[in-house]
Amino acid sequence: MAHLLSELTVFILAVFVGFEVISKVPTLLHTPLMSGTNAIHGIVLVGALLVAGVAHGPLEHVLAIAAVTLATVNVVGGFLVTDRMLEMFKKKPQS
Repeated sequence: MAHLLSELTVFILAVFVGFEVISKVPTLLHTPLMSGTNAIHGIVLVGALLVAGVAHGPLEHVLAIAAVTLATVNVVGGFLVTDRMLEMFKKKPQS
């Protein structure tokens, strides 16, 4: 139980620190930073998959599935935003 409590504490602190860091970034920088950090998001996804593989109890399984789901949404969203941003710079065909 103490091990789960320490992991939950780290998780809550990571969410808080992540929110504080992202909220301080100006809106104009969100898209370029998203495209630059897709590799980091992929590492987070791999870490979530590793944690899911060693989960023991039902609560740990639920938290691991939530971590994998959120990391996947983060990676896919990053690629979609990057693709949309790059579409803005393409020349439109002459009609």
